[in-house]
Amino acid sequence: MDPADAKDFDDAISYRKLKNGNHEIGVHIADVSHYVTPGNALDDEAYQKATSVYLPDRVNPMLPEHISNVLCSLRPNEDKLAFSAIFQITDKAEVKQYWLGKTVIHSNRRYTYEEAQQIIETGEGDHADVILTVNNISQTLRKYRFDEGAINFNSTEVRFKLDEKGSPVGIVLKESKEAHQLIEELMLLANRYVAKHVSKIKINNKAIPFPYRIHDTPDEEKLLPFIAFANKFGYKFDISSAEAIAASFNKLLKDIKGRPEEAVLQQLGIRTMAKAKYTESNVGHYGLGFEYYCHFTSPIRRYPDVMVHRILQDVLEDSVKIDKRMEEKCKHCSERERAAMDSERSANKYKQVQYMGNYVGEEFDAIVSGVSKFGFWAETVDHMCEGLVSITSLAEHDSFRHSESDYALVGHRTGKKFTMGDKVRIKVIAANLERRQLDYEWVNEK
Repeated sequence: MDPADAKDFDDAISYRKLKNGNHEIGVHIADVSHYVTPGNALDDEAYQKATSVYLPDRVNPMLPEHISNVLCSLRPNEDKLAFSAIFQITDKAEVKQYWLGKTVIHSNRRYTYEEAQQIIETGEGDHADVILTVNNISQTLRKYRFDEGAINFNSTEVRFKLDEKGSPVGIVLKESKEAHQLIEELMLLANRYVAKHVSKIKINNKAIPFPYRIHDTPDEEKLLPFIAFANKFGYKFDISSAEAIAASFNKLLKDIKGRPEEAVLQQLGIRTMAKAKYTESNVGHYGLGFEYYCHFTSPIRRYPDVMVHRILQDVLEDSVKIDKRMEEKCKHCSERERAAMDSERSANKYKQVQYMGNYVGEEFDAIVSGVSKFGFWAETVDHMCEGLVSITSLAEHDSFRHSESDYALVGHRTGKKFTMGDKVRIKVIAANLERRQLDYEWVNEK
């Protein structure tokens, strides 16, 4: 299951009902390490890039296109080399057994997420019984994950409809539905079991160097101001332990659903979180609630996954090699990932500015998404395009001061407040492509 426009298929799943009543679910991942061997030219280039970069109108792949889209891609109706994690799971989503190893697979059906979602919603379609069964197991895994401390932040992605020249002609807000979650939970399961399996291997009583994917507990310096702000809305936080903080976050995210303060508290909550990264020093993944976690499931587009495949193969063959450069490699991959994310954000912003340039002079509903001493940022509801309403343009209405503790601009005479999460009406004033900047003006609807 992949997006409709995907060309490189990293993963596939298999299913069969076992005689003992349990379910066998296989997570099959493209075996890139078979072709990209340590030290060859492909490997050197892949390591330097460390990740594919996905821009709105193009992809800068980590590997040459023929390898990404043809040779390694798990395309339907073709024999493909894979690295597989196969689980025996009960109806209650308890893992009774698992097996890790190299395989040859033959995928017999490709689904887009939209096709799979329709089957989940209607109960009809190709292999509907299998998809519904696997989806029930994935949803149970998801429930366990949140019950055990994973934090349930929701995020909406923006996708652009482009014309033949690459100019944006529409913006689609992409939500995570059950078809996405079906795949996501199985990938998380495979990643967790691979990391746990390797963590048990010791040489001279020492863990072997391995690129864990870690996510530390929230930074207290960021957390305390957020808690003070949440308290103003009546929400309480227990900070007695990392587990208590996670439980408080989940209760908050549940309680604010559909309320006016939902957008601001969710956005500020995400900002309190530490950045996930690669390291051989495992401290667990706080956001997912996992003690052991790694990236195993996307080797076509992420170099750490290729490293994990190689180490896992060495473990399975009982021929582990100690890589003294592991932490250096983890740091490099984390840096390249952040650079790729910055590029993707910049490219998305460029396309948003290009798109909104068609609507200069028009008005839209928006949400206040940020506040500073020189104005507030507003994000349009329909397209999530963010622009600045400058303090200068507000001067004709009132003299505003910045209240950091309230994340607000406050009018001196009128007491008018612009607080993060507020609904506002804005007019598009200018779209500067060179600066990737949108200028809005507040529309005073008295």
